[in-house]
Amino acid sequence: MINAVSTHHPFIVPVFLPHAGCPHQCVFCNQTSITGTPRDILSMEKVETNIHGFLKYKRDYHRSAQVAFYGGNFLGLDKDHIKGLLNVSIKFVKNKDIEAIRFSTRPDTIDADRLDIIKDYPVSTIEIGAQSMDDRVLAEAKRGHLATDTQRAAALLRERHYETGIQMMVGLPGEDEESSLSTGHCIGELAPDFVRIYPAVVLKDSRLAKWYRNGRYRPWSLERSVAQVKKLYLHFKKKGIRVIRMGLQAAEDLDSGAAILAGPYHPAFGHMVHSEIFLDRAVAVMKAERISKDGAVLKVHPRSISKMRGLNNKNVDILKKRFHIQSIQILPDSSIPEDKLALEI
Repeated sequence: MINAVSTHHPFIVPVFLPHAGCPHQCVFCNQTSITGTPRDILSMEKVETNIHGFLKYKRDYHRSAQVAFYGGNFLGLDKDHIKGLLNVSIKFVKNKDIEAIRFSTRPDTIDADRLDIIKDYPVSTIEIGAQSMDDRVLAEAKRGHLATDTQRAAALLRERHYETGIQMMVGLPGEDEESSLSTGHCIGELAPDFVRIYPAVVLKDSRLAKWYRNGRYRPWSLERSVAQVKKLYLHFKKKGIRVIRMGLQAAEDLDSGAAILAGPYHPAFGHMVHSEIFLDRAVAVMKAERISKDGAVLKVHPRSISKMRGLNNKNVDILKKRFHIQSIQILPDSSIPEDKLALEI
């Protein structure tokens, strides 16, 4: 094991292991649809080839890089397979092409024995696929573990000084806003280094697809999901916990609609959440001041202009209608923090 890497934004070299090591398939899951990778277990030669291929895309040679094993249940693999994947990665660490290794795994496969298998390898980061901290929702989703498994797993990783991430979902069967917020609060109490928040979507060939077709499950709308993830993001931010992803990673099959039957997928989901936050802040500051009917000027950090505008200038249109003004100017100002705005009087 190594200490967490120095940067929060390493170059990620993903290796997808769809369903590998999973004891069963959760109702929402179809990793082959999400990743575009066949369900076959990759050979070590194929893994090595994939890593070489992705490293060619690295342009910033001062930026650290990590091999990341995603899409399966890494610690659920047999011991030899775990060591084989790590040994392939070690070659790149020794050559200084890769700084560290990370992976995602189920909470119920994180125990002392399995962590002993990886202790001598340069694993820096482990992500726990919790999805929910509501046992009723976990049972409905056929997860096969309890919230206490996530609590125990997080404590073990903290004891061994791994950088720890926790993944949660919004809109699972049987879940409402109250349950989702409760999950967020429970995860916050575990004090992970970062979280990922995914909206539940109906993937082709998943059990949820069957439930959707027969009316047993109705996915949340995009608007409802964005509103809920916004609350969760603000909660984690208040707790000092980084949210490194909101929404599924954009992919060709997802964008074309070939893999998703229904649900709140949008390639700019995270951007929409940030835009909603900026809209709320703009409304608050504009309410507090007397706004000229001619217009208003809002200043934000240059990197936040698109978030303030919203998709297709949605926020600008809403503010103009709400405050009955002719125009909204959004100007860049590098002195303003990226998550703040200022109203020019």
